[in-house]
Amino acid sequence: MIIRLSQIVMSACLSFAVSAVFAQEAPRKGDPKLTEYWDPPVRVITPGKTAADAPSDAIVLFDGKDASKWKAQKGGGPVKWKIEGNALVVEGGTGGIETKEGFGDCQLHIEWRTPAVVKGESQGRGNSGIFLMGKYELQILDSYNNRTYSNGQAASIYKQTPPLVNASRGPGEWQTYDILFTAPTFQEDGTVRTPARITVFHNGVLVQNNTTIWGSTQYIGTPNYEKHSNKEPLVLQDHGNPTAFRNIWIRPL
Repeated sequence: MIIRLSQIVMSACLSFAVSAVFAQEAPRKGDPKLTEYWDPPVRVITPGKTAADAPSDAIVLFDGKDASKWKAQKGGGPVKWKIEGNALVVEGGTGGIETKEGFGDCQLHIEWRTPAVVKGESQGRGNSGIFLMGKYELQILDSYNNRTYSNGQAASIYKQTPPLVNASRGPGEWQTYDILFTAPTFQEDGTVRTPARITVFHNGVLVQNNTTIWGSTQYIGTPNYEKHSNKEPLVLQDHGNPTAFRNIWIRPL
């Protein structure tokens, strides 16, 4: 009797499938406590009353009263932006600002608003940006009925990855970014061990889903990585538009 190879393979596959089914249905024996552990206990924090409120373990970077956690990006002096109506407003031409403290892996909450009176178009409307570690830009822009290049609109990783959807509110309305950022790591020789990654919710909508960042943001040319420390300042950009910020908090991870 001749037995074909295909018959042997099919028989083996059926046998494996039946065994797998019986293995799943068979009762598990032993002590369930062997897969439990109690120590260390999970650290207790107090969450905010709403999703926008800072939890108890967050560092509040701006609470609407003062900008003492920030300094001028150039020169390191006091921030020259205005505080108006509990918001930190870009004073065009004074330069970007950066946190006095450095951060790496983090959860960041930030609310922002572009001007209610629309002036300009494309990249000229409410332009600013959040630079994680001072190098990796999440774009801020009035992208409500405002066509521009897709990887330059609000919630894009600027000049790299566009958002999954455009979740922008209208000019003059407060908008929210909730960000989960994983910093890049480097080998001793400066080559990249693991690239940076970012997840972003724009107004509660997922717009960047564990997106790989290709390198530091470049206005001209392709992004690239250069070795840096594992903690760097957070930077808010002065792009000349009076974009406003409020309720900024961060949780180092």
